[in-house]
Amino acid sequence: MVEPLLLTLALLSLAAQSAPSDGPSGTAESSGAPGPLGGPAATIDDAGPNAFGAPAPALTALERRAFAVGNAFFRDNWVEAPASTEGRDGLGPLFAARSCSACHLRDGRGRPPEDGEIAPTGLLLRLAGADGRTPHAVYGEQLQPDALGGFAPEGRIRIEREVRAGSYADGEPFELVAPRYALDEPGYGAPGEIALGPRVAPQMIGLGLLAAIPAEAVLARADPDDADGDGISGRAPMLRVPGGADVLGRFGWKASQPSVRAQVELAFSRDLGLTTEAFPDETPTAAQREGRDVVSGGAPEVDAHKLERVAFYSSVLAVPAQRTPDDPRVRAGATRFDALGCAACHVPEWTTGDDAVVGAFARTTIRPYTDLLLHDLGPGLADELRVGVAEPAEWRTPPLWGIGLFEAVGGHTRYLHDGRARDLAEAILWHGGEAAAARERFRELDRGARDELLAFLRSL
Repeated sequence: MVEPLLLTLALLSLAAQSAPSDGPSGTAESSGAPGPLGGPAATIDDAGPNAFGAPAPALTALERRAFAVGNAFFRDNWVEAPASTEGRDGLGPLFAARSCSACHLRDGRGRPPEDGEIAPTGLLLRLAGADGRTPHAVYGEQLQPDALGGFAPEGRIRIEREVRAGSYADGEPFELVAPRYALDEPGYGAPGEIALGPRVAPQMIGLGLLAAIPAEAVLARADPDDADGDGISGRAPMLRVPGGADVLGRFGWKASQPSVRAQVELAFSRDLGLTTEAFPDETPTAAQREGRDVVSGGAPEVDAHKLERVAFYSSVLAVPAQRTPDDPRVRAGATRFDALGCAACHVPEWTTGDDAVVGAFARTTIRPYTDLLLHDLGPGLADELRVGVAEPAEWRTPPLWGIGLFEAVGGHTRYLHDGRARDLAEAILWHGGEAAAARERFRELDRGARDELLAFLRSL
């Protein structure tokens, strides 16, 4: 079975290389001219529970076959080694989930657990030592709440919530819920000084399109010193590559990964406890391994072929079309989106370049509503970690496509990096730092104008 799949991947690589080479670079435009969010090659008309799980319609038959293989490895559970399940053993011994889809339910967004809920919901807790950057000496880089083979789970996430009251300029009240996180029931002793960073799993759609936006187009929008004086100082998340040139970070809440493959490989290691070429060590730290044996499912447990198939699957998921773009309230909301300054960071429109995972993704106009840059959103949204080049209050602008379908796909309406916002209005009201002025403009709107903006966001 290996040789046909290798042929498939080779043909996919040729398809990407065959894209025309003289097209325009990425551009950013106004949100006023509606178009297919994922471009004609990757947009589907689906607003149901499986809206995030379809392949891009422009895929060839060979590409769809590779998509199906990657889908199987993404959705199926991995098991403890050794096992008769060929090619799917090696889980753990410390892990947060048994499959990719456990956190990305139907390829959608994770959420924080409700009080008393233990089952995986798609919320992870990144860890570091006191400096916020170095892995914790005992608990490593991520909390692993599950374990196999004589190992103890690392602990549980404890969330305490503080309700903060506020009001719009017209007097209508609102409440924001501020979470505080702690490591509960530590399995390997008191952690001492430890930095915590909660993260919900993001929706999977359109990743290959974001990867195809030319780096030079993203860099052209960076303004780290706010030279134009507009209060927005987006910073390019350039990542150091040993022995090579710096590359643009694009994926992860802190833009700490340069490619879909790199993000997938990190998730296999940190979330499922599976070894890969880039992460050949098992997840238990030296302190946790003392006196315990780790049974391997291979070296590596996720070989390059499986990794490539999951990365390909993750790269070519279609983007659902915007709903009711001609509704007067949606059109008015799009205008307000621009007027409030939201589009300064959530840049509506880009043109992909020649370098794309499949040829159909090259040189096409997409509408992801992101600039892929890091922005300081203020102390209210800061965590305790320094990831890549990002400081605790800095976050990559998340794309907004699909944001109105979280409830249809995942059964919830939780937003922001840790799911603290219970609806879109709360998500806006949490914005601070560079986004404080836009947030205040939203807070000063009357109820009808606010509803127009929210109608636009729900249409995406």
